[in-house]
Amino acid sequence: MKVYTQVYVRGSVEAAEMYCQAFGAEITFQIKDEQGRYAHCELSVNGEGILALAEAPEDCDLSPKTKWQTMAFNAFELGTREAVDNAYNILKEGGTVIDPLGPCPWSEYCSNLIDKYGVFWWISI
Repeated sequence: MKVYTQVYVRGSVEAAEMYCQAFGAEITFQIKDEQGRYAHCELSVNGEGILALAEAPEDCDLSPKTKWQTMAFNAFELGTREAVDNAYNILKEGGTVIDPLGPCPWSEYCSNLIDKYGVFWWISI
């Protein structure tokens, strides 16, 4: 069995670019709609799928999220503090930092934050 995560956002093309920068990912599959937005887009790191995304339907409630969420995307084993710093600095722009970078019981260097698309991330070395 495989579980593959997908987010629905407004501004899917910009979001895909941001996530590629944050995690050193590349777009490995894409289908765009008539407006040039992603109907489906898959991001991979080293050939391994990490995230799919799509443009949210107009009737989807994407109210800004600024506190703890029911679900988080865990990006871990990023390898170095520099990689975590890079992801943190990109994802926090326009978003909300829940826990600043530092240690936690599970990691020597991590953070919880919500990006400008309302996606909750736990990033870790």
